[in-house]
Amino acid sequence: MELKIDNIVKTYQYVNYLWDEQKAASLQGDEVALLLYRSNLLGSDLRITNYGGGNTSCKVSDKDPLTGQDVEVMWIKGSGGDIGTLTKSGLAALYVDRLRNLENVYRGVAYEDEMVELFNHCIFDLSSKAPSIDTPLHGFLPFAHIDHLHPDAAIAIAAAKDGKRITQELFGGSIGWVDWQKPGFDLGLQLRVCLEENPGIRGIMLGSHGLFTWGDTAYECYVNSLDVIETCAEYLSRNYGAGRPVFGGQKIESLSSEERLGQAARIAPILRGFCSSERHMIGHFTDDAKVLEYINSQDLERLAPLGTSCPDHFLRTKIQPLILNLDKSEDLRDVNAIKAKLQPLFEDYRAMYTRYYETCKHPNSPAIRDRNPVIILYPGVGMFAFAKDKQTARVAAEFYINAINVMKGAEAVSEYTSLPRQEAFNIEYWLLEEAKLQRMPRPKALSGKVALVTGSAGGIGKAIAKKFAQEGAVVLLNDLNAERLATAKEEFVDLFGKDAVETATMNVTDGVQIDEAFKKATLAFGGVDIVVNNAGLSISKTIEEHTQKDWDLLYDVLVKGQFLVTQAATKVLKAQDIGGDIVNIVSKNALVSGPNNAGYGSAKAAQLHLSRLNATELGPVGIRVNIVNPDAVISDSNIWAGGWAEGRAKAYGITVDELPAYYAKRTLLNEVILPEDIANACFAFVGGLLNKSTGNVLNVDGGVAVAFVR
Repeated sequence: MELKIDNIVKTYQYVNYLWDEQKAASLQGDEVALLLYRSNLLGSDLRITNYGGGNTSCKVSDKDPLTGQDVEVMWIKGSGGDIGTLTKSGLAALYVDRLRNLENVYRGVAYEDEMVELFNHCIFDLSSKAPSIDTPLHGFLPFAHIDHLHPDAAIAIAAAKDGKRITQELFGGSIGWVDWQKPGFDLGLQLRVCLEENPGIRGIMLGSHGLFTWGDTAYECYVNSLDVIETCAEYLSRNYGAGRPVFGGQKIESLSSEERLGQAARIAPILRGFCSSERHMIGHFTDDAKVLEYINSQDLERLAPLGTSCPDHFLRTKIQPLILNLDKSEDLRDVNAIKAKLQPLFEDYRAMYTRYYETCKHPNSPAIRDRNPVIILYPGVGMFAFAKDKQTARVAAEFYINAINVMKGAEAVSEYTSLPRQEAFNIEYWLLEEAKLQRMPRPKALSGKVALVTGSAGGIGKAIAKKFAQEGAVVLLNDLNAERLATAKEEFVDLFGKDAVETATMNVTDGVQIDEAFKKATLAFGGVDIVVNNAGLSISKTIEEHTQKDWDLLYDVLVKGQFLVTQAATKVLKAQDIGGDIVNIVSKNALVSGPNNAGYGSAKAAQLHLSRLNATELGPVGIRVNIVNPDAVISDSNIWAGGWAEGRAKAYGITVDELPAYYAKRTLLNEVILPEDIANACFAFVGGLLNKSTGNVLNVDGGVAVAFVR
């Protein structure tokens, strides 16, 4: 990419130059809008900063609403925001003079945390976001526009043993250096001192942490940031492999792509089970080339236990990853044997984490958190991340890739150094971070759960999947109709975000497609907790008109389909060993004898009894199997296709248009049954209140007395 500055053409190779002069011109005169524009551009490139990482600000002159006098106001990314998606509602606005006057009451490093509450006394715009801990770092620097970023290339130098010397030599003194210190008020004062001692510098490197750059305008700040990062990246690139092979050279070769995905899908449920010993976790898998270069290397065993350096990386990836003691081609079919091999590994990790906590804790430290690893490395295969939800797991993996990049760069030019364990603990168990966690909304009923609902691109299936997603689950949608499935995915992404949904085209009578669907679920989310056998069809004919083809189709889809999906689900659920739910959507017709219904009704009865048999077999391993019996769900349902509506209308001597009212009037409650009613019934079984119930039948039919189970 090329940029022309003062008739000099600047080429960028390691960052994206995205500034649009026409767009920026439309924002001239609104420095806050330009701040947001600059922030979004910077945040769109993960080489510049990662999700939720970094901070940007600008200082403007505005009218004090109380005095009418001009005052200097700093707009800065508020607590918990992401510069890539930042909007004005995510900014904090503060009086600069009040912020700086807090120095008069600052009592020293031991009292850092009390300063955060005092930031509230400096707020200019009362509707703006709460200020973050980084606020004084920007406030004590005089520049109109400031970027605090976490580019991998800069942190690689900041985390190198000789980082200070390298920074001095690489930038000829134009970039200052401040040694590692936990973010806070004192670090802001140190940045000011660094600037005073090095007038004319264009930025400051924070040891093990990140980069500060600035400019008089949003554009100058943006270009300055790109230039510094580009310089760092180009320097690292020159040194990769120059002195020694990257990461000491390759120790093992990766499996092929297909083999990697196969091994990952087989091991993921087992890993998820171990990582979910305290609460259900969602998984993420990647076999990115950068990951493979690192996990297959000679230096993996030396570098991985060191942990990460940048606080943003560490907070999401934990103190260190777990490296699996499995051969890349390990036979994973004997689940119990693999669990026996991995059990000591996880026990050792939990013991290590407990020692870390007990050694580093303070008298007022929060209680120890989940002892399980977040990042798991499988040499030759790839990397897994497990966290409370899919987005957190995916972002943790992205941050660990950032950490890999940092280690690679630091090792290329010097020697990688991580945060000392006490410093890492002080970040992880910081009372301010704990306060953030306590303010987060309580988990929803299905948070951490993975649901696979068959036939979920429309009708009852989609309603069930939607209900589960609303209650916090991630879902794997599947259907025979690929076009309908794609439309459903778009709807779910709009409603719940891209991390909440995955899809698979699946025929429930096809064992290969079923296995592929479960493979997709395990690769996308780590496993499965809830399986709803919903896919179905219906044929209503007299016994004379009923063909053998009709009979075979009904039994293939309804009975064999339920059997095959349950069989595949059982393998995953047993591998996880954390319980689970299978809910079978059967029918009132499983219990009621009606006219023109020999094939459908008997197949539904088979589904019902198969559910009872499965409940009996799977109960001892914590897998619940329950039944929902709907009746006459007409809205958006495929069941009415293929002549079923006409057949039922004929059986009852009415027209198709009269069917909804007919079905409602024959119920005790005189109600029309909707897909959402069936979804609510499914949620009743899986939402946590009926965890000690299995083998049950829940009728959702408005009250049909002849269908009463007892």
